[in-house]
Amino acid sequence: MEGKVLIANRGEIAIRIMNSCRDLGLAYVVVYTDADRDSEHVQRNLLSGPEQNAWRITSYTEPNDLFAVADHTGCTAIHPGYGFFSEDFRFARRAATRSRPLTFIGPSWEVIKNLGDKINTKRVANQLGIPTIPGTDAPIYNEMEAEEIARNLLEKQREEGIKDPSVLVKASAGGGGMGIEEVAEIEHFRRIYRQVKNYAKRQFGDGGVLIEQCLRDYNHLEVQLLCSRYSERIHFSSRNCTIQSTGRQKRVEAAPGFHSSCYTYGFDEQQVLDQIVDYSLRLAEHVNYDNVGTWEWIVSRQGQPYLLEVNTRIQVENDISARISYLNNEHPNLIREQIRLALGERIGYKQQDVMFRGASIELRIVAEDTKRGFAPWIGTITDFNFPDYDWSVVYSHVPADRPYTIPSDFDPNLALALVWAETMDEAKKRAAAFIDETSIKGEDSRGGQIITNLDYLKENLDRLLTF
Repeated sequence: MEGKVLIANRGEIAIRIMNSCRDLGLAYVVVYTDADRDSEHVQRNLLSGPEQNAWRITSYTEPNDLFAVADHTGCTAIHPGYGFFSEDFRFARRAATRSRPLTFIGPSWEVIKNLGDKINTKRVANQLGIPTIPGTDAPIYNEMEAEEIARNLLEKQREEGIKDPSVLVKASAGGGGMGIEEVAEIEHFRRIYRQVKNYAKRQFGDGGVLIEQCLRDYNHLEVQLLCSRYSERIHFSSRNCTIQSTGRQKRVEAAPGFHSSCYTYGFDEQQVLDQIVDYSLRLAEHVNYDNVGTWEWIVSRQGQPYLLEVNTRIQVENDISARISYLNNEHPNLIREQIRLALGERIGYKQQDVMFRGASIELRIVAEDTKRGFAPWIGTITDFNFPDYDWSVVYSHVPADRPYTIPSDFDPNLALALVWAETMDEAKKRAAAFIDETSIKGEDSRGGQIITNLDYLKENLDRLLTF
């Protein structure tokens, strides 16, 4: 392939995009801030000289810096990774329509605009007969109107005999678990509503909120889709990301989304999985989705699915789906596929060419104290080693051959570790063994030893895919 890609992100996702570009024969450029100078995504590249391909910027969220580097280095495409500008339709539109256009590696800006707003996604889904969580399907800006909606939702839950009914007040433009608060008593609603509205204005520039019924007894599932501009659509099955931090950040994920070896479900799990895949494909077809994307679902204990939102980007956990998928007897690289399709290629294979087998688990290794509300730990890592197996892979920006000080500017994510096996039971055993054989050492500025979530990850393996 021809072209040069600006990688507008950091850390492990930047490294995975770098590797995918190399696989495709594409040149690339990375960017970094002062805080990230020691990151592997920077140090594996050239910071000076005629072949320089790592350039310092003031911020990953300063678009003018990114476009300036792209122009200076002759880039023809830009990959946003996840977070930052990955779901910002204005950024994608600017990239595509500026005097020196860049191919945005992701869906078209029109698709991002249509599905990036959770309210609009919910409205379109309802029109297509796709189930969504009971609540609003239009932006709510009026406090009195919002309170009346919340009151009605609470009363309906009581009528249905739901124990401890509550509603969620959610920033409509938020994501990643940010801007969400729970209200159980209507007397507290106005205070929480104002809090979320003000937060939404500050963080996302839009004070619109969603009011939804709070579902407690559920699993959080995702459907991985790969689509092209030629109306081709392929799914890579489902995954489960129910085990999350108190801030709704995913920690242990597994594929497929349900498995009878883990739990005796009160419903036909395969039927539910097929149903959410079909619903996801239906919505993708309706909006002419044209790149990689993830459809997020909530599934109740009774097997009722509700569409939560659509992530119009590559996700952290995309490789979990790839590790239970086989194309020509090999695991597909979904980041590589994303780049290839964004640059104009066809998918080149059919759904029946993708075979599903086995189980996979992803462990998000973070420097955090899970016993203190997942509080981040900041310090210097002195030892960072993982076991090496043909059934595992580690993605990390943390160097293994030298000390590394965790930047305080970002969440202290250290690595993603994936394991896979022919059965879910074997995958869980491998994940536990992998954790036991992992060595991470370090200390903070006061000499205190590093705190990670490794024990938490191991303790939660038996909870996978259960209610």
